[in-house]
Amino acid sequence: MTLTTPARTANRPRVQRPHSPPGGPRHRFRIAGADLSASVAVFLIALPLSLGIALATGAPLQAGLVAAAVGGIVAGRLGGSPLQVSGPAAGLTVVTAELIQRYGWRTTCAVTVLAGLAQLVLAALRVARSALAVSPAIVHGMLAGIGVTIALAQLHVVLGGTPQSSAVANARGLPAQLAHVSGVALGVSALTVAVLLSWPRLPGRAGRLVRKVPAALAAVTGATVVAALAGLRLPRVDLPSWSSHALVGLPEGPLLGLVAAALTVTLVGSVESLLSAVAVDKLAAARRTGPPVPRSRLDRELAGQGAANVLSGALGGLPVTGVAVRSAANVSAGATGRNSAILHGVWVVLAALFLVPVLDLIPLASLAALVTVVGVQMVSITHLRSVQRNREMLVYVATLTAVVLTGVLEGVVIGVAVAVAVALHRLTRTRITIEETDEGHHVRARGQLTFLAVPRLSRVLHQIPQHSPCVVELDGSFMDHAAYEALRDWQASHGADVRLTGPAGHRITRPTPASGSGSAAHSAGRHACCRPWTPWRNHQCGEQQPHGGEGAGEEPGAATGHRLASGIGAFQRDTAPLVRDELARLAREGQRPAQLFLTCADSRVVTSMITSSGPGDLFTVRNLGNLVPLPGEESGDDSVAAAIEYAVEVLRVESITVCGHSGCGAMQALLNSGPADPPSPLRRWLRHGLPSLERMASRRHAWARIAGRLPADAVEQLCLTNVVQQLEHLRRYESVARRLADGSLTLHGMYFHVGEAQAYLLAGTDEVHSYDDVFNHVPPAAGGPAAGSQGRQAARAS
Repeated sequence: MTLTTPARTANRPRVQRPHSPPGGPRHRFRIAGADLSASVAVFLIALPLSLGIALATGAPLQAGLVAAAVGGIVAGRLGGSPLQVSGPAAGLTVVTAELIQRYGWRTTCAVTVLAGLAQLVLAALRVARSALAVSPAIVHGMLAGIGVTIALAQLHVVLGGTPQSSAVANARGLPAQLAHVSGVALGVSALTVAVLLSWPRLPGRAGRLVRKVPAALAAVTGATVVAALAGLRLPRVDLPSWSSHALVGLPEGPLLGLVAAALTVTLVGSVESLLSAVAVDKLAAARRTGPPVPRSRLDRELAGQGAANVLSGALGGLPVTGVAVRSAANVSAGATGRNSAILHGVWVVLAALFLVPVLDLIPLASLAALVTVVGVQMVSITHLRSVQRNREMLVYVATLTAVVLTGVLEGVVIGVAVAVAVALHRLTRTRITIEETDEGHHVRARGQLTFLAVPRLSRVLHQIPQHSPCVVELDGSFMDHAAYEALRDWQASHGADVRLTGPAGHRITRPTPASGSGSAAHSAGRHACCRPWTPWRNHQCGEQQPHGGEGAGEEPGAATGHRLASGIGAFQRDTAPLVRDELARLAREGQRPAQLFLTCADSRVVTSMITSSGPGDLFTVRNLGNLVPLPGEESGDDSVAAAIEYAVEVLRVESITVCGHSGCGAMQALLNSGPADPPSPLRRWLRHGLPSLERMASRRHAWARIAGRLPADAVEQLCLTNVVQQLEHLRRYESVARRLADGSLTLHGMYFHVGEAQAYLLAGTDEVHSYDDVFNHVPPAAGGPAAGSQGRQAARAS
C-alpha cells in the first residue's frame, strides 16, 4: 500500500541500532547434550576414514588426522553450514595422490594452501552458488570416476601388494597381483569388508544396541583385534613422532603446473563442499525432531573451507572439504549446531596425541579394504537411476570414463563439453509435423523453437493452403525471437483463423489482427504479450495506454468496469474449466486449509502467486500492516481475533504465517505519525503497531537482518521488526499458545520484497529471538510456506 502522512519529527521515537545487548556482549559457549553425543559418533567414523584416505593418497598418515582436526574445528567454527562436518574427503584422493607423486609432499601442502586462498577469494566475490550450476550428471560422474580409481588402487593393498601410479596401470597390474596374493592381508581385508557390510543389518534388540557403534569403527577394530590376537605379521599403521612431522614447504615445480593443480583442488573441493552443504540442508529439513537449523550460507561456507585448507596445508595436512558421510551421521545423531563438528575435531586432536600406540596396531590392509568399499559406494545406484531418468547417461559415462583415464580436472572438462553438446543437440532437435483434419490443418512442433528450426517451420507452414483454418500446437518450453517473428508473420498473412495451443490443446495466445481500430489493435497486442496473471494488475505493455481509461474519451469508471468484466470473462473461459472439479470437491467436503496466512492489504502482495497456492490451501486474513491486535484490547474490531480463533480451533490449521512486505504504507504512516495527529479510523487501527515501533527503538533488541545485510532504511527495518512483533502477539492468544505447547501448531515469519520479487523466511520462529532476527531468502527449489500447492491443484484439476 502507498498510504503516507505528513512527517512528524518533534515527538517521533529516536531509532538507533544498538551495538550490543544491554550489559555488554554476551558470549556463552553452550554445548547441548545432543551435540556432545553426535560429536562422539562422528569422531568414531572420522578416525578410521581419515587414516584410510591418507593411506590411499600416499601421504603421511598423520596428514589425515591433521585435516580431520582442522576441518572440524576451523571449518566447523567459520563455515556457513552449521551441521556440515569437514575433513579429508575421498573426492580429492586421486588429485592429492597425483600431486604427491609429481611434486612431493611439501609442495602438495603448498598447493593446498594456495587452493584455500583461492577459495577465500571466491567467497569474497560471492560466487558460491555458481558452483551449483554444474550439471549433477557431471558431479556424479566425477565422484564415480574417483571411486573407481580409488578402488582399483586399494585393491592392490587388499591383496598384499603396492598400488601403481594410475588407474590404467592398476587395472593392468591386477592379473599379476592376483597371481601373488598375500593370504594374511586378504583374510584381514575380507574380515573388514564382512563386518562393514553386515554391521547395519544385525537383527534383534541386541543388534539395535550394537549398531549404535559406527560400522567403519567396528570393522577396523574387529580386524585389528583379530590380527593382534592371532599374531599375524603384516604391515600396520606407523605414526611417527609429531616432532618429525613434515610441514608445508616452498612450492617447487613449473608455475603453470602448480597453478593448474591449485585450481583443480579448488574446483573439486569447492563443488563437493557446496553440494554436501545443500544435501545437509535437505537432511536437516526432513528431520522431525530437534530445533530448526538455519539454512547454509554458501559463501560463508566456502570461506570456512578456504580458511581450513590454508591452515591444514600449513600444518602438513590433506586438503579439506565438506564430507557427506560424516555430515549425514552428524544430522542423524541429532546435532543441533556447529559445536558438534568442532568437538569432533577436538576428539581427533586428543586421539592423535594420546592414542598413537593403539592406532599403530591397525593393519594397513584393513584400512585399504575400508577405503575400497567407500570407493565402490561412490558409484551410487541412486545417482545412476536419477541420471537415467533425466536422460543424461551419456554425460555421466563420459565424465566417469574421462576421470579414470585422464584425471579429475581433464575428466570434468570433458564432461562439461559433452553436457554442452547434449544440450545443444536437444535445443536444435525439433520435430515439426503436419496433418489434415476435418477442421483444417494441425501442425505439431515438438521441441525447442530456435532460429535453427525456422527453415523447417516456414517450409511446413507454407504447405497449408491460404485461408485454411489451422491449429499450431507448440510442445516445448522455449521459443526464441526468430521463431516468434516467423510464426507471427505467417499468422498475420495467412488470412484465416489460426489457433496457437500448448500440448494440452489450450490456447496460449490470441491472433493479432493485421489491421483494426487503435483500441482493438492495442487490446490484441496487450493480450498477445501478457502472461495469464497480468490482468490482475494495471498492466501495460507495448504502447502506453491513454491515462484514465482503456481508450481515449472513456470515463475512468467505465474503463475499470471493463477491465474487471474482461478479467472475469477470461477466468470463466480459461481457468474455470481447469478448477471446476476441484472447487466442486471443496464445496462438497468443506475447506480444510493447512495454514492461516496473515498479510497486508497491499494490492501488490498476491498471496496465491508468491506461495504457489490454490483453492483450499490458505485461510487468508488481510489488513493494513498485517497487524495482530493483542488479546483483550479495545479496538472496536474483533475480526482478526475471530479469524485466528476460527482457524486454530475450528479449521485446525497446522501453521500460521505473518507476512510483511517492502514499502508498506502502513509502516511508513506509523513511522511518521505523532501524538498531535487528529484521531481517525486509520490512526486507531495503526496503534496496534506501536509495539513494533517500540521494539525497533529498544536497545534490548538488535535490528533484524535480511539475507545477511542490514535493512536499507528505517521503513524496511520497521516492516521486518513488525513481522517479529506480530508473531509475539500471536503467542498471547490462548488457543495459539495451547496448540504451540502440544506441538500441533507452528508459527512462521515471512517478508516479501516487492521490487525484488523475492520471499524471505524468518529463521527460528519457534521462539521470538531477542538478539538475532534473521530473514533468509527462499531459493527457487525451496518454495514458500505453501510451495507446491498450485501443482497439487493443477494435478487435481487435470
